[in-house]
This record gives sequence, structure tokens and C-alpha cells, in this order.
Amino acid sequence: MRPDRHEVFQHMIDETLASGSPLPEDQSLREHLQSCVACQEYLNASRRVIAGLGGFSFEVNPALQAKVFDSISHRAQQLQAAPFNRRRLALVCAFALALTVAGSFLDLQFGSLIASHFDIQSQQVRHALFAFWIVPSIFLLLLFPLLPQLSAANRNERAL
Repeated sequence: MRPDRHEVFQHMIDETLASGSPLPEDQSLREHLQSCVACQEYLNASRRVIAGLGGFSFEVNPALQAKVFDSISHRAQQLQAAPFNRRRLALVCAFALALTVAGSFLDLQFGSLIASHFDIQSQQVRHALFAFWIVPSIFLLLLFPLLPQLSAANRNERAL
């Protein structure tokens, strides 16, 4: 679907107003604005909206603002200093192992059924399940124990 010509110019107007810069020296936009009343009205309405929003403000309780900032920085420090959780890693590894076992079970039990349904050889189904389910699951299973070491190496590089 091709965008409407007016939509393209209105998008250009939006980008210009959002950036806060004056209308660009783009000849096509200037020519279009001179001849198109609808886009002129769009530009004027957009300018009025932005001017109206510029006068909108509200007071924030300084104590509440300080409390929110403190809470955010405290949570960031907690996340940064969070110790390595072996239990969570073991659960994720068990899940990856379960996916591998499930893929193997599907391959052995239902491979010939799937092959007959799609009129392909069962060997092709086995190869597909092996390539797209079992092998990625095994690599995922092998990757999880390495994640803490990779994370520690990344933290050490950033500290330097």
C-alpha cells in the first residue's frame, strides 16, 4: 500500500516540529504547502498543539521525586550486585534438557506419522526435527553453564 501524498508531507511536518527546528529548505515541502490548504491547516494546527503543550506544567513534590530516584538507584544497585544464582541456572538447564528430550520423543514417536501426513519420507522428518529442534536445544543446554563466565568477563572488560 502506497502512502498518500499528503501523509508523506504531514510526516515531514511532524518530524520538523518534533525536532524543534524550522521548516527545512526542502523545495517540495515548501511548494506543497503553498498550494495545499489541507497541509497548511495541518501545520498550523500542529503548531498550536505544540504551543499549548509548552504551557502545560505541573508541580512534583520534591520529597516524592527524591524517593522515586532513590528507589530506582537502589534497585539498579541490587540488580548490578545480584549474586550468581545456581538454582535458577539449574532450572533453565533442566528446561533445555526437557526440550531436547521432547524433540527426541516427537522424532521417534510421531516422525513417521508426520511424514505420511505430508507425503514425505520419514527420514526427512527425522533430519528436520534433528536440525531444527534437537541440535539447537543441545546447544542451548551447553550455553547456559557458560553464561555466568561470559557475564563475568563482560563485567571485567567494562571495569577496565
